[in-house]
Amino acid sequence: MAEALGALLEASLDPRRNKEAESALRQEEQKPGFSLQLLQITASDSSPHNLRLASALCFKNFIKRNWTNEDGEYKLPLDEVATIKRELITLMISVPPAVRTQLGEAVSVIADSDFWERWDTLVDDLVSKLSPDNPTVNIGVLQVAHSIFKRWRPLFQSNELYIEINHVLNKFGNPFLALFEGLDNYLEQNKSNKQNLTLGFTQLNLMIKLFYDLSCHDLPPMFEENISAIATILHKYLTYDNQLLHTDDDTEAGLLEYVRAGIFEVLTLYVQKFLDAFGPQVGQFIQSSWGLLTTIGQETKYDILVSRALHFLTSVASMPEHAAAFQSEETLGQIIEKVILPNVSLRESDEELFEDEPIEFIRRDLEGSDSETRRRAATDFLRRLAEKFEESVTKVVLKYTEHYLNEYSKSPASNWKSKDTAIYLYSAIAAKGVATSTHGVTATNSLVSITDFFQQQLAADLVSDDGVHPILKVDAIKYLYTFRSIITKEQWQQVLPVLVKHLASSNYVVYTYAAIAVERALFLSDGQGQPVIPPAEITPLARDLLEHIFQLIQRDPAPQKVQENEFLMRCVMRVLVVIRDGVVPFADVVLQRFITITQIISSNPSNPRFYYFFFEAMGAFIRYAAPANPDKLEQALYAPFAGILQGDVQEFMPYVFQLFAALLEANSSANLPTYYQELIAPILMPVMWDSRGNIPALVRLLSSIIPRGAQYIIEHNQIEPILGIFQKLVSTKANEGYGFDLLETVVATFPPTALEQYFVMIMQIILQRLQNSKTENLSLRFVRFFHFITSHDDKGYNPDFVMQVTEKVQQNLFTPVYLNVILQDTQKLARPLDRKTAVISLTKTLANSDAFATRYAKGWGFTCNTLLKLLELPPDVSHKDDIAAEVDVEEMSFGVGFTPLNTIKPQLKDPWPETGADLKKWVGTYLKEADKKHGGRISQFAQERLDDQAKAVLGSYIS
Repeated sequence: MAEALGALLEASLDPRRNKEAESALRQEEQKPGFSLQLLQITASDSSPHNLRLASALCFKNFIKRNWTNEDGEYKLPLDEVATIKRELITLMISVPPAVRTQLGEAVSVIADSDFWERWDTLVDDLVSKLSPDNPTVNIGVLQVAHSIFKRWRPLFQSNELYIEINHVLNKFGNPFLALFEGLDNYLEQNKSNKQNLTLGFTQLNLMIKLFYDLSCHDLPPMFEENISAIATILHKYLTYDNQLLHTDDDTEAGLLEYVRAGIFEVLTLYVQKFLDAFGPQVGQFIQSSWGLLTTIGQETKYDILVSRALHFLTSVASMPEHAAAFQSEETLGQIIEKVILPNVSLRESDEELFEDEPIEFIRRDLEGSDSETRRRAATDFLRRLAEKFEESVTKVVLKYTEHYLNEYSKSPASNWKSKDTAIYLYSAIAAKGVATSTHGVTATNSLVSITDFFQQQLAADLVSDDGVHPILKVDAIKYLYTFRSIITKEQWQQVLPVLVKHLASSNYVVYTYAAIAVERALFLSDGQGQPVIPPAEITPLARDLLEHIFQLIQRDPAPQKVQENEFLMRCVMRVLVVIRDGVVPFADVVLQRFITITQIISSNPSNPRFYYFFFEAMGAFIRYAAPANPDKLEQALYAPFAGILQGDVQEFMPYVFQLFAALLEANSSANLPTYYQELIAPILMPVMWDSRGNIPALVRLLSSIIPRGAQYIIEHNQIEPILGIFQKLVSTKANEGYGFDLLETVVATFPPTALEQYFVMIMQIILQRLQNSKTENLSLRFVRFFHFITSHDDKGYNPDFVMQVTEKVQQNLFTPVYLNVILQDTQKLARPLDRKTAVISLTKTLANSDAFATRYAKGWGFTCNTLLKLLELPPDVSHKDDIAAEVDVEEMSFGVGFTPLNTIKPQLKDPWPETGADLKKWVGTYLKEADKKHGGRISQFAQERLDDQAKAVLGSYIS
């Protein structure tokens, strides 16, 4: 058995056999004990390294998919769960580093769901394996610990989190500090043994990371008690040097750099959060970081160290008691000359990056980049100093700026770098506050003029056709991009054509920066919410502009090259969003481009940001071009989209389902074309619903297919499988809302005769869930569904119908459900359309229900009171509403999962336009007419069943 599995894993490493091996492995994983067999192969010393690695990778992915369901319950048999937890830590310590990393990620996944309450032995296990003088074992243990504790870093404080951290500190804190001492001795003893020294420093690097993990929320008591001893060790290794740890490579940081950079990261945290306890220790570190920054070389291997040292000084400069040390003009001059300038000047390595890896240059240079660049860190430090001592810093920096501009003017061709440094320095002190991804810099230094500097120093570089170094062109464009909110509407309208012209540049970085600046300029709006660049100015240029950007994207037809540059694709998306139906006259050309690019990148999706913008762009295209020619787009896009589903391109599927849905919604009254009819059976297959990322998109697609394909679905007996999916979705907290979305579409579309036989079962499923694991959301969705059905009296539904169905589930069940769930929670509905539906439902109940007229006389009064509350009082919103704020793309993480496309957000349709804008008036009129029709019975009930206040309010509507 294990041999067969080993053969499959080996085949999965071969690109030619990879696809079929993967699907065979997915079949194998259904069998019991699959995960334990993988661990056996991973553990086996006799197996080749790449097989063990493949096995560990497969194990990690299996755990990610199969450890727990959406509600946190185990999907594997309990004995298998227990064995994995018992064996995993010991195994991790004994395997090679690359394999250990994969197992570490699996441990993280398990810890996410189980630590600490369901895995309370873990920390004891880890501590028991630590050894004062065996770094090899310690490295394994500490890697596990770091993979679990680093989860705390981004979390907000909560009681649960603090209980977990304390659980860890109580068991791990003191042994961890003892390990520090042991390691210090070990490093002393082995300072001339390269192999042992390297192992010791690998352990030290992990310990520094853990030191940060354990302190990221609060200062651990055992650290506070030993703060000066800890500071001594940190200081020792911050200034430590040993020839044996030096690397030969000038571009790659080695262990020595990483350890020192990690110590600076810890120091920055301690200065920002625990100054009371740590304050007395800070002075020695300021001296050391100053010494380091003024002597360290320009090699890129020191970049991470320099940038972390600068972050530390930036934090220190915020503290009144230390900031004063930087205050005198002489000191500031020294800082700028010795620390800032060497780190903001372009280096040879930057130029090489600009030439050889332009996309990497752009990502590092832009604010959103997470790489540690010296320029960014030096700029942050300079800005912090400028915040504290604006006048003196500005004075010193302007002096240097002028000096560099003079150098440039002496010989522009050979001294272009001087101008680059000048622009960089000027931009750094001109901007105040944090630049945002939407508006760039919004506040500036009042001692300088953004527009004068642009006019005098940069405009000429932007306009001139030759003789200007491309990096200076980029500087000019980046300046516009950075200060985009400060530049006036009129200036933007003058400068936009120049930027558009730069899209034709032969230089990769120049045309990409032009695309970035154009995209953000089109996004900008003025104080009144009007676009800074009116759409009418872009629409006439749009055809050529888009065609040109598409050519740039497809310049090299290899799949990974086509999707390399997300900035170009984002610009395409923005142009389509801005021109809206202005795309219709040349829709054919754009459509062809979309189809070609889809086919190219489907073979090998490699850049999630690119394809996210690609599908957003396609969404905008469908939204604005489909209404004019729906059949054409449906036909043209069916083949490439269906190809993605048949090829099982997992990364694209959630996007394609959304786009399919948008195509169908653009033409909602038409019949469902044959090729879509054939899509129904495959998307109803249970396996499609196993991936969490597919669910929201599939529900939307099904909800778009059902209204257009109702007849076909009835004829092919597909209602039952659709309701089967509703049942699956509504059984978990994560998907219950999607289950109700689907159910509402079913009820709104199919005639009652087609659904009659299923209603009792539907009600039973919902009520059972409410009884066994009620959530706020489930309860509200049920209330919304109740009102949704009872409002549809045009289909023969009403409260009496729901009452009969409920009584069939269990006798006398309707009264408690109606009083304790429906009436009680109706006032919590927050969305205007849900409240409107509830008003219609309650009004129709009062007007037309026989059961409430006779059987539930008291219920009639309660219903009327609930209706009046809905109309008179704002909602009780104690829970978070599910209307998510628009996410800015910069903050989105693209994993395997569901990313909604903003350009085709579902449009909310009001199913009850007949009520008009004034709901109270509609209620009054409706009840008045019903009163006539039923011989005055409503007035009579109001007299008998309401208190004086309710009578008065209701009377005011009816009159």
